[in-house]
Amino acid sequence: MTEPGPVQSTMAVPDAALLALLGRRDENLRIAEELLDADVHVRGNALTLSGAPADVAFAERVFTELITLAERGQQVAPDNVRRTVEMLGSGEERLGESPAEVLSLDILSRRGKTIRPKTLNQKRYVDAIDANTIVFGIGPAGTGKTYLAMAKAVQALQAKMVNRIILTRPAVEAGERLGYLPGTLYEKIDPYLRPLYDALHDMIDPESIPKLTSAGTIEVAPLAYMRGRTLNDAFIILDEAQNTTPEQMKMFLTRLGFGSKIVVTGDVTQVDLPGSTRSGLTVVRDILAGVDDVHFSQLSSADVVRHRLVADIVDAYARWDDGHARPDLRSAAPRNGPSQDRRARRR
Repeated sequence: MTEPGPVQSTMAVPDAALLALLGRRDENLRIAEELLDADVHVRGNALTLSGAPADVAFAERVFTELITLAERGQQVAPDNVRRTVEMLGSGEERLGESPAEVLSLDILSRRGKTIRPKTLNQKRYVDAIDANTIVFGIGPAGTGKTYLAMAKAVQALQAKMVNRIILTRPAVEAGERLGYLPGTLYEKIDPYLRPLYDALHDMIDPESIPKLTSAGTIEVAPLAYMRGRTLNDAFIILDEAQNTTPEQMKMFLTRLGFGSKIVVTGDVTQVDLPGSTRSGLTVVRDILAGVDDVHFSQLSSADVVRHRLVADIVDAYARWDDGHARPDLRSAAPRNGPSQDRRARRR
């Protein structure tokens, strides 16, 4: 049976979308040409695709999504092109959400910077936070677990859905040496809470943060400070939850009060607890399985939004851990394997 011959397809790009689609100095077009197997040419408002029928059809779908993004007034950056190719190549659009829908969901905007999900799993994580009272975001470094949770917290505060934001994480790395460190208690624990402050500074005017913290509208504190409290009308984020014990996790979750929402984030492959101490994050999924209004979002290396090399590093460590990790870590959570070849995923 003979292979079908090359085909050609022409798409008309609306004037309002043309410049955004091409990018600065045609940067988006060059990225698309690198990632797609079809040949891409633009003359005027005509976008011409040529090559094997399957390659041209795939390229049409990619550019249809990018044009939709541009027509919605979204900035189309090279990362949007890569993400669109990845989502369509993995078949994720068959699950009911197109790349244009994922990449145009605005959560928060400040000083011209907009925070939005960049992958389908990130969008589902954000949607789960809207739909559930307690959400667990579990995944490797760089997948936006804490950052997106922080954006949703600030959004909820600005919309007056909650009266305050409470950010907490265990200071497990300090251990018993905390008392020997110089300075006040807050100076001692500041290094462990600094990542939360850094994310907060991206979303709220830094000059207003001291006023909000002194008024109790924003509270950043170590996990030990949660004991004995009932937290009403608050958006509560527990970060680095893999470093909680099962007892600490139970203590934290039972702080939930009326009108509050909890997001727990962590990476079960980076547990810093001493010895054979079990992580509360590795067992909570089994404990709360089937409990209504509790959702578990699993993110993977495919959702890493830092440098592209980070995803390769995460996959390399996952492969190594499969042969060397302790049994309790192997069974802690599902782990996606190495990224597959783009063409293989697409076909």
